[in-house]
Amino acid sequence: MKTPLILVILLALAIVLGSGFYTMSETEQVVITQFGMPVGEPVSKAGLHWKTPFIQTANRIEKRVLEWDGESTPMTTKNKVFVMVGSFARWEIIEPLVFFRQLTDERRALSRLNGIIGSETRIVIAKHDFIEAVRTTKDRKVVRDMITPAPGATAGTPLSTAEARIGVLPAITKGRSELEAEIFANAAEKVKDLGIRLLDVRLKRIDYDPSVSESIYKRMISERQQIADRYRAEGEGEAAKINGERERDLSLIESEAYRKVQEIEGAADAKATEIYAQAYNQTPEAAQLFEFLQTMTAYKTLITPDTTMVFTTDSELFRYLKSSNPQAKPTTSGSVEFTPLHKLPTLLEVGR
Repeated sequence: MKTPLILVILLALAIVLGSGFYTMSETEQVVITQFGMPVGEPVSKAGLHWKTPFIQTANRIEKRVLEWDGESTPMTTKNKVFVMVGSFARWEIIEPLVFFRQLTDERRALSRLNGIIGSETRIVIAKHDFIEAVRTTKDRKVVRDMITPAPGATAGTPLSTAEARIGVLPAITKGRSELEAEIFANAAEKVKDLGIRLLDVRLKRIDYDPSVSESIYKRMISERQQIADRYRAEGEGEAAKINGERERDLSLIESEAYRKVQEIEGAADAKATEIYAQAYNQTPEAAQLFEFLQTMTAYKTLITPDTTMVFTTDSELFRYLKSSNPQAKPTTSGSVEFTPLHKLPTLLEVGR
């Protein structure tokens, strides 16, 4: 009988001790509650601790830095631009007892941070222009796109509206960093009463509202299209100029080449004529043969099937139609005079 009783007593003691002892890590802090109400001071030292079994409860609270990641929310800037703003923050629980009494757990804490930081972000964004939330540094300068001046344009030629807008940054008075600091300062004051310390608040993302994004993109496309059309027109003008210069140079080269060809042909003809003259002037018969050949060549050129010519009987051009030797004296009928040109082809044979 004693053995079962001892076992029951030991089991009950183990249950009591298991319910009374609890361990805590370095990343936690504990608030002890009794029937739902906090009792005593928060426990922040890691190790093994004791609480009243079955009556008290150990509520563990995170000691590390926590994050709050807000969703993108529609807002309106001072210059009436509709934007979607997303922000995030880092926070920690510095007064666990106050935190437990006000919020109980992290889920409710995140809900309260949504309202506080989101409200302060909306207020600050509404007090400033859109460019203040986008830009950070006041003295930032950008390198403008290289814009080729139009043909014939001088240094003082004004740029188009689209070109003048590209690469120009509007002036700012505060900038994004100061807006974030303002949101942080306002929100940090309101979370002190919750046992929370706000470490940092940042604007994560700023986008145009979908209702205005399409018009913004269309305007950007239109501006770039204007610049592209200008470049295209300038390129076509330069192409026409280059083609004109090419045609001019080509005509100059061709005319110069034709002149040289004519000079070479003229010199060759002169040289050939000189050679022919030297060859045909060696003997009277050679000179007579040359004169005859030249006359036959002229006949081929002048006399065609549809040519009608009228000559006198004394025509110098027609003398070989009378005799193959124009210097020979007329002969009596029935007699034939043989000359060195007697065996040359007749006019009829030449005509064939």
